[in-house]
Amino acid sequence: LADMWETSARLLQLLSLLQVRREWTGPELSARLEVSERTVRRDIDRLRALGYPVDATRGSVGGYRLASGADLPPLLLDDEEAVAIAVGLRTAARSPVTGIEEASARALVKLEQVMPARLRGRVSAVAASVVAIPPDAPAPAVDADLVAGLSLAVRDHEVLRFDYVAHGGEETMRRVEPVRLVVWGRRWYLVAWDLGRADWRTFRVDRIGHLWSPSGPRFTPRELLEDPVVWVARTVSAAGFRVRARLLVHAPASVVSQKISPAVGVVEAVDTDSCVLVTGADHLEAIAVYVGFLDADFEVLEPPELTAQVRELAERYVRAAGHG
Repeated sequence: LADMWETSARLLQLLSLLQVRREWTGPELSARLEVSERTVRRDIDRLRALGYPVDATRGSVGGYRLASGADLPPLLLDDEEAVAIAVGLRTAARSPVTGIEEASARALVKLEQVMPARLRGRVSAVAASVVAIPPDAPAPAVDADLVAGLSLAVRDHEVLRFDYVAHGGEETMRRVEPVRLVVWGRRWYLVAWDLGRADWRTFRVDRIGHLWSPSGPRFTPRELLEDPVVWVARTVSAAGFRVRARLLVHAPASVVSQKISPAVGVVEAVDTDSCVLVTGADHLEAIAVYVGFLDADFEVLEPPELTAQVRELAERYVRAAGHG
């Protein structure tokens, strides 16, 4: 009986190892399980007999991996993984992606039903203790099937053709090479090379209509010269600026970049000791204030109205200092 219990425990440990990494060699599994490679082979055969699709790979030492399959038995999760999934499902249940709220809630109920009492307590504690600050405005709904279709096209490098409603309300047909989906704030964006404009574009997913070619011809991905998240942060924020400004900052670009989020400005090196900051805001007053936090001398290149605003602010500070 003791041997049977030990074997069962080892099979569960072996299955857990196969689930957390794509491929293991025989010697690696032998070392982790502290048994001989012959025992590992026997345990692999036992898993196969139980219906787990374990493939053997060829090579100098050989290896094993858990294949995907429609009838794959339930996953084995450790305590931290189970809690992480439960918290993620609670978050997904409040997601702006339509179609996954109910599915997330159902999955969470099933997961909590099979959780040990100690884990249910941890998940309940998180749910009772964490309060999300509601956004200023509700996030626009995004269709789950649309997100899935876009994701497949990104993964498989397939050209997409879809209807799109621009910021001004203009309806257009776009043909693009999708590169990445990015979630910024509470909105979803598609980064893609627009074949009609011959340039990179960022599309709000909630403004994408019918996918006319969800499985278009394959393409070789072009190189986006910056991180997709940085690209979206910069392009989305720049599009929302009411006023823009260019400033010559007398400090290295590397130093200024550490103080400026990509969401509010782009830093371009001039030489080793200076750079140009391209930024924007709702009001010139805001720019005049926050450039003071750069802790560096600067010159306003444009617009001239910002120069006047900086001068007015400086005079106010001088008057305040005189009363100290």
